[in-house]
Amino acid sequence: MASVSTRLPVTSAPLHPVKYDDDLRFHSTSEEVTAHRDSDTSLMEDAPAETVLRLAAISGSLRRASANTGLIRAAAEICKESIPGMQVDHVDISGLPLLNTDLEVDGGFPPAVEAFRAKVRAADCFLFASPEYNYSISGPLKNALDWGSRPPNCWGDRAAAILSASGGSGGSRSQYHIRQVGVFLDIHFINKPEIFTKAHVAPKKFDDDGNLIDPETKEMLRKMLLSLQALALRLQGKPVNSAQGNGESMLPFIS
Repeated sequence: MASVSTRLPVTSAPLHPVKYDDDLRFHSTSEEVTAHRDSDTSLMEDAPAETVLRLAAISGSLRRASANTGLIRAAAEICKESIPGMQVDHVDISGLPLLNTDLEVDGGFPPAVEAFRAKVRAADCFLFASPEYNYSISGPLKNALDWGSRPPNCWGDRAAAILSASGGSGGSRSQYHIRQVGVFLDIHFINKPEIFTKAHVAPKKFDDDGNLIDPETKEMLRKMLLSLQALALRLQGKPVNSAQGNGESMLPFIS
């Protein structure tokens, strides 16, 4: 019986070893494999770094042990502990003079106003924490909003959130008046969650120095900050991950 040869015919063209990469695509030469891997490395190097949003937080109360200023401190702690990509800058408005356009000279503003406006311009988003005075916005916060609105308006096209610690209403009327002012200033407010903190109603929400000690309010504040982060990123045309702005709470939170 004749034997069958299994020897492959010899060809004049050299054979190249077949290379396989991790996703099962093959390349006929080592040069192509190198080029493919170099391309993957280049894509990784070009990947955008995580965006860090600067959050300008403003308290409408100037009192030393203010619960509203305490809400801002709590927001800063929450961002540091559990919300990467958010940096809270407390913007002090106690040094602003009362709005008086006579103080504007040759298109400039008093030094304290210039410094305040620069901080507003540098922010990616805003957090307003304010008590309710006589069914409306506190005087210091309204003064700050007005100074920032002097031409050119410093507030426009940024995301914002509002929370309040106040008396029986929790500051709800103040918040809705801030929203009304924000319409003219082109501020984009998150709609939910809403936080109205009844500062003087049991159980105790703040310690004697105005620090937030209520876990439930802290958790709602965390959800608010995530929602604010998501809106700010969307306004900047940047991606939002699944942990941000998931709409967990659709109802106002009155603590």
